[in-house]
Amino acid sequence: MTDRTRHDAVDSMEEPRIGEETKSGVRTPEVQDQEPASIGRSFLSWRTFVSFGVALAIIFFVFRGLNIDIKDSWRQIRQTNIGLFLGAVAIYYLTFAIRAYRWTGMLHQVGIRRENGYPVPGLPGMFQIIVLSWFANSVLPARLGDAYRGYLLKQRAGASFGVSFGTIVAERLIDLVILVTVLLASGLVVFGTHTPENAQNAFLAGGAVVLMGVVGVTTFWFFREKIEKLLPGRIMPHYRKVRDGLFTALAKPLPPALISVLLWLCDGIRVYLVAWSLGHQISYPAGIMVALLSSLVSIIPFTPAGLGFVEGSMVTAFTQIGVPASTAAAIALLDRVITYLSLIVVGIPLYIWVLRRDIRDKE
Repeated sequence: MTDRTRHDAVDSMEEPRIGEETKSGVRTPEVQDQEPASIGRSFLSWRTFVSFGVALAIIFFVFRGLNIDIKDSWRQIRQTNIGLFLGAVAIYYLTFAIRAYRWTGMLHQVGIRRENGYPVPGLPGMFQIIVLSWFANSVLPARLGDAYRGYLLKQRAGASFGVSFGTIVAERLIDLVILVTVLLASGLVVFGTHTPENAQNAFLAGGAVVLMGVVGVTTFWFFREKIEKLLPGRIMPHYRKVRDGLFTALAKPLPPALISVLLWLCDGIRVYLVAWSLGHQISYPAGIMVALLSSLVSIIPFTPAGLGFVEGSMVTAFTQIGVPASTAAAIALLDRVITYLSLIVVGIPLYIWVLRRDIRDKE
């Protein structure tokens, strides 16, 4: 039996619709099989509005607590070196191409490839999927963009949502482990043995998150059969697909882990270039540390793309290495123009184009 036949046999079982509550009372993940229009509906929900409200409140209290001179920050932003800023933008979108390449390799590892009958998109198509998933994460809380990525692959290639989502979970776990490892190394270079208390707390929190993730996956592996026996019959097919995708992708973690190192180093280059574009030279290790701290707090699911938490962590981290508060705020805001606002600008027309294309395909 081929990989395609095996996946299709499981997918042929009835799957509950997104958000539908099963007889056992378990609600299936949102965006699983729903049309992309669900992003628009989810964006208009009260939960999303509350999450944006929380984000704005965090930004307000951070700027007020650090006595940031907004006028001075804006003055510095207006003097941005456009060439260096565009270089930072290019580095940021290069990481999406790298992520698309890596995910394609992980999908191949679990049998989702053209040789098995799955018309997996090429690098440009996978790049588009990755950008759309990051866009969804930027407008919706709870990182629903990851599920949207699995949905898009299912639409394009007919791949099992559960198996592909398992590879996404594996990818996230690898990224998290490498992130904290590189973060600790850069923090050691920047602070040496005199790490400020705030930075120590951030490093400890990152280590705790990684430990929880590793322990969780290890426990999942050793007790996978017992967990399966406890699940209702309707949930079991979903569980098996996610499990298979997760552990098959983790069977060879070195290639995606090495790519993860490259991705985090690129993030450090981006922050370094943004600071340089404002005329403020920071060390490259400091750029890595700040970039990775912001990536770490972005996993907090309360606001879209960690909005509020990311800006606060960046400003705080910059002030810890001696950057003036107004300059730290300018760097953080300009960096978020790249990592947040540009995704909205690029994502909305791309999303509308994909939505219209899907509607045409169904006609």
